[in-house]
Amino acid sequence: MHAAQMAEEYPVIDLDSDAIDAAKLLAEHRLPGILVIDANGKPHSVLPASQVVLFIVPKYVQDDPSLAGVLTEGMCGQVVKRLRGKRVRDVIPERLTKIPAAKADDNFVEVAALMAKYKSPLVAVQDGDRLLGVITSSRLLEVALAN
Repeated sequence: MHAAQMAEEYPVIDLDSDAIDAAKLLAEHRLPGILVIDANGKPHSVLPASQVVLFIVPKYVQDDPSLAGVLTEGMCGQVVKRLRGKRVRDVIPERLTKIPAAKADDNFVEVAALMAKYKSPLVAVQDGDRLLGVITSSRLLEVALAN
């Protein structure tokens, strides 16, 4: 099966969107990540939900998770505020910027290799300059298991 046949419509967000809006989109639709487009509407990068979670957890708690247990409920409620004033471009990890899109005629293994190389939960699919959709890792697994 080719990438064009696996691609699905999928929400996108642009680099200069508010990071809180991106987090809400990820949460409301329970997405593994979101495709980020540039000012020209071209795929630019992927923002995984896990990266947003990592961004809101203070560095000292990442370094020593046992410290999370001493935070009060009020302090826990404040972690999302770390996204305030941030743009999507501020929270995308460097390794997930400029991920090449899969080509419409790429096969299953080529798409899987792209996801694996970039450790991305999704990839865009393009036919020339036209965005056809997105393939998520769960969609890729669905196709693999059906064969």
